[in-house]
Amino acid sequence: MEALENYYLNKTEPNQSCLLALRSIILNQDKDINETQKWVMPCFCYKKKIFCYLWTNKKTNEPYILMVEGKLLDFPELKEGDRKKMKVLTVNPNQDLPIKTIETILQKALEFYRI
Repeated sequence: MEALENYYLNKTEPNQSCLLALRSIILNQDKDINETQKWVMPCFCYKKKIFCYLWTNKKTNEPYILMVEGKLLDFPELKEGDRKKMKVLTVNPNQDLPIKTIETILQKALEFYRI
């Protein structure tokens, strides 16, 4: 867990606060979501199934949520890029987070895991 905590603490502002807020939003969606670390990234699992990741775009330096089952989610805010399965929700750390949008996407994604 120390490596995971260091991931957040080693980020500069405003990304650090943004990522910590996103972390909190994700964890608050369901009591069965827990956080771990995979491939250096914070990884969130729902009942031991990987649900989403937090990361920062290497080119733009903007934080994003990587939705594992993104292909099943139809939201214009989610971008597929060259991915076949996953989609990302990029957030601007210098603006207010679109909390309702984030929560709606997360809850819709959780539906696929609750089945």
